[in-house]
Amino acid sequence: MKKLSTYLLFIILFLLPSQSWSHEIRPAFLQIIQKDSDTYEVYWKVPRMRDVIPPIYPVFEEGIQLNRLMRPQKSIGASFSKYELVAEIPLEGTAIFIDGLKKTLIDVLVSVEYLNGERSTMMLQADQDTGLIKGTASTLQLAETYTVLGVEHILLGIDHLLFVLALLLICKRFKKLLGAITAFTLSHSFTLTLAVLGVIYIPTPPVEAVIALSIVFLAVELIKNLEGKESLTSKSPWLVAFTFGLLHGLGFASALHEVGLPQVEIPVALACFNIGVELGQIAFVSVMLAVFGLFNRLSNVSLMVKKIPAYMIGSVAFFWFIERIAAFC
Repeated sequence: MKKLSTYLLFIILFLLPSQSWSHEIRPAFLQIIQKDSDTYEVYWKVPRMRDVIPPIYPVFEEGIQLNRLMRPQKSIGASFSKYELVAEIPLEGTAIFIDGLKKTLIDVLVSVEYLNGERSTMMLQADQDTGLIKGTASTLQLAETYTVLGVEHILLGIDHLLFVLALLLICKRFKKLLGAITAFTLSHSFTLTLAVLGVIYIPTPPVEAVIALSIVFLAVELIKNLEGKESLTSKSPWLVAFTFGLLHGLGFASALHEVGLPQVEIPVALACFNIGVELGQIAFVSVMLAVFGLFNRLSNVSLMVKKIPAYMIGSVAFFWFIERIAAFC
């Protein structure tokens, strides 16, 4: 581009919280399953922030006792614990509090399954760390919860946003940009659906590594574009967006699997999560186009300065690639 917009735009992104660079901030998941009149199984998953497990814990009202059945088990992306909950009072209508949540950026998805098949789903956040457990959740409440999860996933997933940003910088014509974004949306929606339904399965670590590599590829393509050379992405952006979108869809699916899905309403949860992802993506693209328009009035800069965003995007993405490869080697 002939203006300073790309440089200033990336500086804005570069100043975003560092803990969200490599991986999106994923929610914690508290699943409560009733086994008899007063006993429940409890599964507690907390996402790892780099090598640290945030010290957050569920706390229930007096008369509800939580007994640990299994020591926390650590995986690449989270810590898992199993408990038995014994309720001397009805669980419905009682309060649940997440201790330590105010000091984090983590959301907590709480899911309760009763013996009669009813379900309750709610989201707790840093500014709302206490909630009441309901007897059942409406389809509308479920839809709202998973739509918000989708929006948060894309807006806090800096690797996905950098991929879209690179596409924006390469596609100078609106028609090409629209085609690329549409292709990206269709392809990641396709693999997201297949992966969530169990039709296909690819381990998460290799997928995340290749997602980082896709951003490196676009950074190289952007440099070629700035030098006036024709590249695959500049000629057929929709093809590149569609191809790599298949991988990004698998990344979205792994995040949704970690959060958890209500077994009786998977289609609703899946559709709303995907809608949330699209809403977040549309919001990001709209803001970036507005920023482009704002800074396009600034004076021309040298070719070297124009390349700075591409080099920064490529360097950060390559660091993620090495980091993710090392995580499973």
